[in-house]
Amino acid sequence: LFNPKDLLYENGLGGFSPDGREYVIAAGPDRATPAPWVNILANPSFGSMISESGQSCTWCENAHEFRLTPWENDPVCDTGGEAIYLRDEENGRFWSPMPFPCAGKHSFIVRHGFGYSTFESNSFGIHSETTVYVAAEAAVKFTVLKIKNESNCARKLSVTGYVELVLGDQRAKNMMHVITEVDQTTGALFARNRYNTEFHRQTVFFDADSPNRSLTCDRLEFLGRHGELRSPAAMRRTKLSGKIGAALDPCFAIHVNIDLESGEEREIIFRLGCGHDVDDARSLVRCFRQPDAPRKALDAVRSRWEDILGKVKVETPNTALNLLTNGWLLYQ
Repeated sequence: LFNPKDLLYENGLGGFSPDGREYVIAAGPDRATPAPWVNILANPSFGSMISESGQSCTWCENAHEFRLTPWENDPVCDTGGEAIYLRDEENGRFWSPMPFPCAGKHSFIVRHGFGYSTFESNSFGIHSETTVYVAAEAAVKFTVLKIKNESNCARKLSVTGYVELVLGDQRAKNMMHVITEVDQTTGALFARNRYNTEFHRQTVFFDADSPNRSLTCDRLEFLGRHGELRSPAAMRRTKLSGKIGAALDPCFAIHVNIDLESGEEREIIFRLGCGHDVDDARSLVRCFRQPDAPRKALDAVRSRWEDILGKVKVETPNTALNLLTNGWLLYQ
């Protein structure tokens, strides 16, 4: 997965790809960066910050006043409130396709690109590639997980997407006011905070494109009492309860079952977003559920950044200056 000889200015933890379009990081239990190395995925009204561990925070319109998920502001621990889990349904073993929150002893290749980040790993005979990006214009964040069975036998797996909800500035202040529901029209999970005076109409949604799923909006159920994201109670249960409504410690969690033959590959897509109101949220869910919508959204992100960063190209005898000037400094 990782060959430092292929990278430019490799420093022991990572380096630039040969074309200079990505910064490639080798992540693992014995290869920790000195602080979180992050990528900002954003459009003018919606965005997400993601580190090399996969820890992320997502916001809409205002990165302080209307966070959808928590931001701990802890550069040492790099904790967060968004996670993806893979589980072997036959033996109960579970792990994450990104270093956060429960990578175990597995190594990862992380690629921070212009407008996207990708995490690649091989774990227990399963190859996974997770790409995270925000639509170029819409308030939607995609987490696209491709998994391939590289073992010699059929596998019964599940994928679980988890999101802690804030819908304001701080989770502790807003959690008692967040109400969750399953939208009867689209089947997506919806959440609103009517007590947020500036954003009381905004409707946050979480969706996965598989009908074979279970769900919960109860964080206590998912984590367990005094539980942690690295070992949530939900990973020791066959499915989620379906609990939704008010007076919960709110979260979104969707559990999807997948059967893979040897050599078979599947793609699971989670979408986290926000509409101006319920109707707008439904419209976004329908729009980005289309089979080719995630690919078109990623193409639009690449095209947008190519247009912004490619207007001027600098060539000097100094390769390092060329790498930074042609893209990265302007991108930052």
